[in-house]
Amino acid sequence: MRRHTDSPDAAAIRRSSPLTRIFRNAGDLAGFILGTVGHDIVLGLPLGLGKANDIANAIYARAAADPSIRLRIFSALTLEKPSYHNEVERRFLEPVIERLFGGYPELAYAKALRHGGLPSNIEVNEFFFLAGRWLGNPRAQQDYISANYSHVARLVDHRGINVIAQLVAKRGEGDAARYSLSCNTDITVDSLRQRAGGKASFLLVGQVNSELPFMPGEAEFPASEFAAILDDPTTDFPLFAPPKEPIGLAEYATGFHIARLIPDGGTLQIGIGQEGDAAVHALILRHKENTAFREATAALCPSDQLKSAEVAPFTDGLYAATEMLVDSLLNLYAAGILKREVGGAVANAGFFVGPKAFYKTLREMPDAERAKFQMRAITFTNALYGDETAKRAARVKARFINNTMMATLLGEAASDTLEDGRVVSGVGGQHDFVEQAFALNGARSILTVKATRSSRGKITSNIRWSVPHITVPRHMRDIIVSEFGVADLRGKSDAECIAAMLNIADSRFQPELLRTAKAAGKLPLRYEIPAEHRNNTPERIVAALKPLQERRLLPLFPLGTDFTPVEQRLVPILARMADASQSARELAALGLKGLFHRHQDPEALARLGLDRPRSLADRLYRILLQGALLDS
Repeated sequence: MRRHTDSPDAAAIRRSSPLTRIFRNAGDLAGFILGTVGHDIVLGLPLGLGKANDIANAIYARAAADPSIRLRIFSALTLEKPSYHNEVERRFLEPVIERLFGGYPELAYAKALRHGGLPSNIEVNEFFFLAGRWLGNPRAQQDYISANYSHVARLVDHRGINVIAQLVAKRGEGDAARYSLSCNTDITVDSLRQRAGGKASFLLVGQVNSELPFMPGEAEFPASEFAAILDDPTTDFPLFAPPKEPIGLAEYATGFHIARLIPDGGTLQIGIGQEGDAAVHALILRHKENTAFREATAALCPSDQLKSAEVAPFTDGLYAATEMLVDSLLNLYAAGILKREVGGAVANAGFFVGPKAFYKTLREMPDAERAKFQMRAITFTNALYGDETAKRAARVKARFINNTMMATLLGEAASDTLEDGRVVSGVGGQHDFVEQAFALNGARSILTVKATRSSRGKITSNIRWSVPHITVPRHMRDIIVSEFGVADLRGKSDAECIAAMLNIADSRFQPELLRTAKAAGKLPLRYEIPAEHRNNTPERIVAALKPLQERRLLPLFPLGTDFTPVEQRLVPILARMADASQSARELAALGLKGLFHRHQDPEALARLGLDRPRSLADRLYRILLQGALLDS
C-alpha cells in the first residue's frame, strides 16, 4: 500500500493502542488522524448514507487550510440536498428541504467541488454518482473511477486507503460499548477482513448517530476495531432521507410486467426507483388483490406471454439477496411475501438509504425481527465466490431487477454513460447481478427501460439501434422490460432478439427502428412487427390501467411518502408545468386554460404562496398552476 514516506504505520499504531479514543470534537479527532498517519491522507467514505460527515468535514478543513496536507477522498454516492431550478420549484421544495434535510450537515468537499472551489491538494474519486447530479462538473467527471461494486474492496487497498470514516450506531457505554456499521457493511466489512489478514493497513474511525438502527450480525463490532470514535450529542444529525418518487401509469405497467416474472419460492434483488417500487406494489396486489392483478396483466400483456406468467399468490414466499436494502422490501415483508428464510434471514444486503419511516421501522423492530434483515459485505451479495455452494443453494429461482437508461435492438444496455462520455451514475452492481443471473441455475437478469424520454419538448426513443458506451454487452442479454412488455432475449438469435425488442418499443419509433435493422441485413426484408405490438402508445397504457386507478388500487405513492397530502397533490401538477415549460406552445395552452377555466384548490395555491399574488410573476405562476390543476 502506498504511504507517505514519513507517515507512521497506521496498523502498527492501532495494534499498540488497544484502547479506542473517544472524542467530543471532530477537529480534535482530525488532529489525531493527522498525528497518526501523517500529511498524506487517503480517506475512504462509505457509499451513500454511511459517511461520517463531521469527521470528513474536519479533515477537509485541515487540508483546505494547509497545502502541505495531501487529501484524497475515495467514495461513492455523495448525498446532497435537493436543488431547485425555478421560482415555483423553490416555493415547493424549500419547506420540504427544511423539513427533511434541515439538520443534515452538508459535506464540505461536495460543496467545494460543486462550485469549483476544491483546492489543488484535495482530490475526490467516486465510483458511483447520484444520478445526473455531476454531469456539468468537469473535475468530478475527470476524477470518476469506473468499477463493478464487487471489485471496490480491492480498489480501496489499491488506492492506498489509510483512513475509513464511517457513521455508526452504538449500544452500551464505556468498555462494554458495541458499534454497528448499520447502513454500510458493503465495503467496510471486506476491508476489515483484509486488515485482519494483514493485507491492508488503515485506521477505522466512527461517528455515532442516534437515528441509525443497530443492525446485528456482520455489521456489529466491538470498540477495539475502531481507532477513534466521535461521540457527542452536538454532532448528532438527522439521517439523509430522500422522499419517494411518484409512480405514474407507465411505471406501473412496467411493474406489472416484472411481477409476472417472479416465481414463488424464489430470490429477489431489486434496486431503488419508480419501477422497483411499482414492481413491489404489483407483487403485493398479486398476493392480496389477485383478481385485480390478473385483470391488469391481461389488459397489458399479449396472450402468448400470459401462458407462462406467474400470477398466483405467494405460498413459500421470497428471500432477498440484494446490494441495497430498499425500503420497499419492508413492504413485501409486512405483506407476508418476503418470508423465505436463509440462515435466519429473509434479506441479506450491503447498504441502505431511504425515507425517514424506513429508518424508524428498522430502529423500532424487536431485535429478533431486525436480525432477519442481515447486512453483509458487498462481495457476499454481489458475487458467488466465497462459500459458493451455500450461495447457490440459497439463491434459487433468482430474479435480479435493475434499471438501464437505454437499450439496443441487439439487447445491449447503456446504464451509466452518455454518448459524449459523461457519467450519469455508475456501473454499481448491475454487471455483478447480470453475471450472477448467468452463473446460477434458473436465474434471470431483468433490466427495465423507459421506452421514451422527453427533453426540451422533444420525445426520443430509449430503445435504439446502437449506443456508444455499453454497460451490459449483447452476449449477456437476458430479459429487458419496458412499459409495453417483456423481451426475453436469452439464447435468441440476433434476428429474434431484434424482433422481441421492437415489440416493446414505442410505436412512434418502431418504423424507423425496423428500417434500420433491415438496412443492416439483421432482419428479413419482408418481416413485419406483429399487429398486437403496433399499438404501443401511452394511451394504451392509460386504457389498460385506468380501471384500477379509479378503484384507488394504483395510488401515486403506494408505499408511503414524507410529502404532506397537499404536496402529494402538487407533485404531478408541478411535473405537468415542467413538461409544458419545454414548449412555448404547450406553456401558452396551459396558461390559456388556467386563465379562462379557474380550478379552485385553495390549499395548493396557499402552499406555493400564490393564494394572494403580489406581483405580475405571481399572477402568471397562479394562472399556470390553475391550468395544470385542470389537467391533473
